[in-house]
Amino acid sequence: MASPRERMVISAALLIRERGAHPTAIADVLEHSGAPRGSAYHYFPGGRTQLLCEAIDYAGEYVAARIAEATSGLDMLDDLIAYYRSQLIHSDYRAGCPVVAVAVEAGDPAKPGQATPIIDRAAAAFTRWTDLIAQRLVGDGLSPKRADELAMLSTTALEGAVVVARASRALKPLESVHGQLRDLLQAELSERKSSDER
Repeated sequence: MASPRERMVISAALLIRERGAHPTAIADVLEHSGAPRGSAYHYFPGGRTQLLCEAIDYAGEYVAARIAEATSGLDMLDDLIAYYRSQLIHSDYRAGCPVVAVAVEAGDPAKPGQATPIIDRAAAAFTRWTDLIAQRLVGDGLSPKRADELAMLSTTALEGAVVVARASRALKPLESVHGQLRDLLQAELSERKSSDER
């Protein structure tokens, strides 16, 4: 069973993915997690910024683990699409990616230092995901350069598809990106296999 601290981190990530970072207050996290009222500053002496940073780290690790478990690039793509599709449907298109949510928020202009560590955490999560996807594609036989290119394309296309799916309240953007990326990956892998057999 998760500790009150862990529940708060998970709750923050879940709330951010639906509301964004700015509207996610510590009071909301306490209510959502069921953690005791006085626990926020006990567990997070760095305040709301620390809590949001750890929530982004949690979300980043969650997706990274899914990517790392995949046995092939195609399985990885299919799994990520299935995960995002399920989240969109079960949340009535409210749940997006908490990492994207903090990345697109500029922060309070009067307090620029507060947003910087959170956005840095988002950048680190995107980098980790892209690196893991590239490693998986190299494992499938693609060159490191091509794997890096396709990993960046995959990350940005998937994240963009989730944003457009939420806005349009439809799965079509996600399904379209899935089909296009899958065809591209299959073609790349087939071409690599053919060249290896020559």
